[in-house]
Amino acid sequence: MNKIIEARFIGPNVKLFKIEAPKIAEKRKAGQFVMLRVHDNGERIPLTIADSDANEGWIEIIAQGVGKTTKLLNMLEAGDYIHDLVGPLGKPSHIENFGTAVSIGGGVGTAIAYPIAKALKEAGNYVISIIGGRSKEYVILESEISRFSDEVYPTTDDGSYGFHGFVTQKLQELIDSGKQIDFVLAIGPVPMMEAVAKITQPYGIKTVVSLNSIMVDGTGMCGGCRALVNGETVFVCVDGPEFDAHQVNFKVLKDRNNTYFLEEKESLHDYECHLDQAFFTLLKKQKQGEN
Repeated sequence: MNKIIEARFIGPNVKLFKIEAPKIAEKRKAGQFVMLRVHDNGERIPLTIADSDANEGWIEIIAQGVGKTTKLLNMLEAGDYIHDLVGPLGKPSHIENFGTAVSIGGGVGTAIAYPIAKALKEAGNYVISIIGGRSKEYVILESEISRFSDEVYPTTDDGSYGFHGFVTQKLQELIDSGKQIDFVLAIGPVPMMEAVAKITQPYGIKTVVSLNSIMVDGTGMCGGCRALVNGETVFVCVDGPEFDAHQVNFKVLKDRNNTYFLEEKESLHDYECHLDQAFFTLLKKQKQGEN
């Protein structure tokens, strides 16, 4: 079991966790993720490692409470435990000095874009970060990503903060201004990543996306995270999670991500109907694990 050192909300239903995980902290690189279970009967879910400290032995993850497991996870506080944590998994981001690199994070996708923007800056790139949310409170990690960016553009759908519009509109504005862009990283909802790919393809701008497909074990054994890239089947957990955006079949990705939509909806409904009992059961299981 891994102890939670710090837990705090950084946006509506978006919570940051600092977790004791010295071995993972020692080996992780930008773009990699962990698989975790909140309790022994829970499902495994993938979450990107947002930050880490090898000397102090901790990693950070950020979870948005949208389904049963993430909502249960977000009920935990400092001093509680994650039942099990496996990682680092996936291939690290390919980092080099591209020149001018644009890092785009949509919503909680900013948590994934942040460590990659940091790595791009450390490699000598001129880094432009575009981070978006539905409204001001959904724009996360702005101060953190600003430390490793030469330009930062927050965007909101409703215009309550920063640029009024989508991250894709801000990207198009930068391109139209004549700014030289050599590399684009886009992470967030699938429709947003698809839209970014459509914008950059006519200009021949190298573009990478981090796919958020369904995962069960994170090691390539289950095959649940299959995606179609350049006409070939890949396993996102071991072949990715990052791929050339212009080669990803986004229709197949969206269809596969909706495979268990009804089951997930039913599970969430059952969880919300028994919320107090679910949390009590979780804490009881953790206590038994300590003894």
